[in-house]
Amino acid sequence: MTSPIYPDEKTDDTTLTAATIKRVQEGVAAASDRTVRRTIEEILPRLEAISQGHPETRVNAIVRRCVLRSLIHTLFRVRVENLERIPQTPAILAANHLHHIDPLLLLGELPTHPHYYVLGDARTLYNKAWKRFILRLVGGVIPLERIWKEEVAVMEAAKAGRQDLLELAKAIEENVPTGGDIQTLRQIDRIVQGILSQGDGLVVFPEGRLGSTEGQLHPLKRGTVIYALRAGVPIIPVVLIGTHDLYLGKELTVRFGEPLYFAQTSRIKRQEVDRVLEVLQNAIFNLLPTNYQEPKGVKLFRHLLNHILW
Repeated sequence: MTSPIYPDEKTDDTTLTAATIKRVQEGVAAASDRTVRRTIEEILPRLEAISQGHPETRVNAIVRRCVLRSLIHTLFRVRVENLERIPQTPAILAANHLHHIDPLLLLGELPTHPHYYVLGDARTLYNKAWKRFILRLVGGVIPLERIWKEEVAVMEAAKAGRQDLLELAKAIEENVPTGGDIQTLRQIDRIVQGILSQGDGLVVFPEGRLGSTEGQLHPLKRGTVIYALRAGVPIIPVVLIGTHDLYLGKELTVRFGEPLYFAQTSRIKRQEVDRVLEVLQNAIFNLLPTNYQEPKGVKLFRHLLNHILW
């Protein structure tokens, strides 16, 4: 089995370019946006009620799929490989992550049974009015609140003497939740376990961050494995190809791997988690393209699509 190749340290470090700082500014604005905050506060209690045995009122899965596919297929050519590998029972889909379009792309291509939810970053999912409208309509999102690596880099640079970043660093500290408090983590855990126990599925992006290059994979976080072991559900490795750089008519590929089955356990041991994580990491990596080449030629609406879908 081929071992994953990760971006080297220089590539993986966050460079505070003008584009990075602009992204942080937009992220802080989203964290400060009352509409974003209200959306999160409305959705989480409704999802948590599932863990207490209350069925969620949600849009029909066929309607959700049609809405999202109509949106995405109008702009791009979508190729789906090995969809039949997804079982009709609860499962966790673990995908690489290259662009903020990824959750919408997956929800539009997945089977309508079981009903899948996406565990995703709240600010990137709700940062634009059209996204909030679509996601309110189709549902299926578990919003996570967390600090971004770029924001951490800004605060560290400000502490190191970057006077131009002091105000931005202060805004981050005052407005951006870290997502690491016990109460929030327990709430998300209850929501996930409730969804899986009632027969639905979950989509996660275990890198915990956006990838910077097609065909590469950041080390995976342990949460996906812990959820799967506790619930006794399989993990389906998934790779998305072509979503890092978007333009009109580009081919985007969704490739599903073979389900990975592991014994259910209520006593999670670090050694077992690390073993399963390595299996998952290799499974995702082996689905990635080995020699991806970005298409050449005219790329219509490239800037617009990358910006509006970001």
